[in-house]
Amino acid sequence: MQKQSKPGGIGVSSAPPAAKRGRPVGSGNNSAASTAAAIASAATYSLGDSAAPNSLLGPSLQVHSAFAEQNNKRIVMALQSGLKSELTWALNTLTLLSFKEKDDMRRDATPLSKIPCLLDALLQVIDDWRDIALPRVLMKRPRVRLLGTNSAVTGFGNECEALNSVDSFAHPGSAGSVPSSEDVSGQKGSGRPHPSVWWFEEDGIFNLDEEGRMEKQQCAVAASNIIRNFSFMAENEIAMGQSRHCIETMFQCLEDYVTEDEELVTNALETIMNLGPLIDLRIFGSSKPSYIKMTDKRAVEAMVNILGSGVRGWHCAAAELIGRLALNPDNEPFLLPYATRIYRRLVDIMSFPSGDAQAAAIGALYNLVEVNMDCRLKLASERWAIDRLLKIIKTPHPVPEICRKAALILENLVLEPQNKPLLLAYENSFAEMLFMDPRYADTFSRILFELGSRPNSRLASARGIWGV
Repeated sequence: MQKQSKPGGIGVSSAPPAAKRGRPVGSGNNSAASTAAAIASAATYSLGDSAAPNSLLGPSLQVHSAFAEQNNKRIVMALQSGLKSELTWALNTLTLLSFKEKDDMRRDATPLSKIPCLLDALLQVIDDWRDIALPRVLMKRPRVRLLGTNSAVTGFGNECEALNSVDSFAHPGSAGSVPSSEDVSGQKGSGRPHPSVWWFEEDGIFNLDEEGRMEKQQCAVAASNIIRNFSFMAENEIAMGQSRHCIETMFQCLEDYVTEDEELVTNALETIMNLGPLIDLRIFGSSKPSYIKMTDKRAVEAMVNILGSGVRGWHCAAAELIGRLALNPDNEPFLLPYATRIYRRLVDIMSFPSGDAQAAAIGALYNLVEVNMDCRLKLASERWAIDRLLKIIKTPHPVPEICRKAALILENLVLEPQNKPLLLAYENSFAEMLFMDPRYADTFSRILFELGSRPNSRLASARGIWGV
């Protein structure tokens, strides 16, 4: 939404039109260039900033330092104002600025997430929606008093008239101007709007009816999309990964994935997945101020529940998130109590025909088997785990790296002596893979060597020799 310049302010410049995204300056035609020029003028000329050239402004997560220094307070205050027009302008502006092409490299810029209070202001937009996002059946409806409805003067004063009007909720400023009984009777006949109806104008605050809830939800989705774009930039990862407010809000959206908006859950999941290697689950028990009172147990439980969802994008992202969290040794005590549920679900995901789902499950298992001996024992004892790992290698998976990781998982499993009796039943399959694909010959030769050395019992030795 473009902000109009004030009367007497700086008008539209006659500078040459800006270029299209990903193209040199001057490469666009008149119609396309005018659109890009309008975007640049909305960000630049509304402030009177003539120092920053148009070529440095555009849909990018990083903006020119002159733009950031002069516009950061205005964007933050617009997000905190609660007014429809200001909030819409700020969200639209940040949505444009948070987009970045792959080949867009700008060094003289300021990361938007480092602007003071901007990240918290965006998170507050989501928190405002979360505060009213309860199902309608759980909300306590206002008690309407119907006694004396048809009388001009009732025992409840003029409160009955306020409850029966269009505005069924109390708004600030409406209590200070209570009409008299004559005014009330006049309003009944003339059909004049209630004095508090001006709150429902486009430039006013959000309503509390269904339309207002829908608008709040759209703003929350837009804010989550901006935060998701922030998380793709390496310059923003540390600031966002250490923000307890950000981590708590994202995990709370995951926790209510059944009733929450699907796009909001997807943005929150992708944000946490991008920040996964930097997330320390001990942050929920730290001394940093908490906004939602999220605990580490609830956070891990939310991830496991998302992992079990039927949406392919969600359980694939949850599997990749768990694998990234396992890279941090400090997160192991929080993940191990759910290891059995995680392994069972990951083994199920490996049976899906989608290559993305198989890749996500293999990537998570590859990191989890490196944790400790107990993880390797639980995975080997999981039914169909070894069969599906071999099937991914034999098929094979379109990405050779996934097949290599599956072979390395089998190698890690055979290193535990307690797993050898389970793996000896697949010795013939290992021998076939040894001569079938030379890329994994070294891995399967080490697996066969471990199976044939240091047998645990005579039965294991006989099974290794005769294949019984």
